[in-house]
Amino acid sequence: MKTDLANSFVEALREVLTTTNGFIPLHEHRVGELEKEYVSDCIESTFVSSVGKYVDRFEQEIAEYTGAKRAIAVVNGTAALHISLLLSGVQKGDEVLIPGLTFVATSNAVSYCGASPHFVDSEEDTLGVDPIKLDEYLSEISYISEDSCINKNTGKKISAIVPVHIFGHPCKIHEIVEVAAKYKITLVEDAAESLGSFYQDKHTGTFGKFGSISFNGNKIITTGGGGMIITDDDQLADQAKHITTTAKVPHRWDYVHDQVGFNYRMPNLNAAFGCAQLQNLEKFLASKRQLFAKYEEVFQKFDFASILKEPSGCRSNYWLQTMMLHKPDKSLKEVLLSSLNEAGFMSRPAWTGIHKLNPFQNCPRMDMYTLENLEQKIINLPSSAFLSEKS
Repeated sequence: MKTDLANSFVEALREVLTTTNGFIPLHEHRVGELEKEYVSDCIESTFVSSVGKYVDRFEQEIAEYTGAKRAIAVVNGTAALHISLLLSGVQKGDEVLIPGLTFVATSNAVSYCGASPHFVDSEEDTLGVDPIKLDEYLSEISYISEDSCINKNTGKKISAIVPVHIFGHPCKIHEIVEVAAKYKITLVEDAAESLGSFYQDKHTGTFGKFGSISFNGNKIITTGGGGMIITDDDQLADQAKHITTTAKVPHRWDYVHDQVGFNYRMPNLNAAFGCAQLQNLEKFLASKRQLFAKYEEVFQKFDFASILKEPSGCRSNYWLQTMMLHKPDKSLKEVLLSSLNEAGFMSRPAWTGIHKLNPFQNCPRMDMYTLENLEQKIINLPSSAFLSEKS
């Protein structure tokens, strides 16, 4: 019976999506003439590495689009989060609160700082951190000492929290900001997936000390590989730019580096591609909303699942279109994934809870009841912006 249901769903998708060569990727970009023009101009300028006009332009335009005061281009989203945490004061031996439902890069960035991820549960409306459950949990396991939050069980400082805007949907960031302030915890946003997403008219990534964005090949816009740090603090922005460019002291010829830095520079070539992509962002966002509407039509024919809608008061970028089974059902999820992929509709489940992965199994965590259910309910469907053009 579950196989029949999955086959019916696949046939319904065929009515609104057309496969190319029998296959639709989960998310891909179409490279246009503007990308070719900017990249060609970059090549002809000979400034194809870490210096050039497109890096400066891309930083300025991302800052303007998000409403952040400053933006610093880096090599990928993980690097952006790593530096954001370091400059937020996360130190070796600290704990950093992150959702168990996220890509492993969030946890890796914490580990690069010598800190331990401390996993917290999610909520179903947004898939982001559950602020009510978080508040209750921190009231039980922590205390405030000299303006720092201390874990009663480990004696370690909980120095930061990293809410993630999952699949481009804004989490309940206002409530999370309030919880962070209550417990003297610095907030750093992982907005890797949410460029173009707004919470009550304010762009995601601009609510904390830092925000980090990814331009990986599968994101809403891409630079091939790249990331961005955004912040309203000029001094921290200057420090971020300095340490991500090997901490080199400016000089006409001498090589003097005043601290241990990182070679996290975004090449001008990648920035050129990003500048072109950014000009089409609003078009991509509109196309993704049209694709969401197509999926809504499909799901009206079925009562076992729905398509995840943007939270109230928010504008989501709909980076990944997300099927939500109405009840946790591992076997149905597996049958659907098998049928969809065999039919050429590339689909994937949610990430395995990070707390279950071998490197992080011994890290502190709260009860993960909601995440455990979500793992058996989520399927990401083909989400490329151009799919809205299919008939």
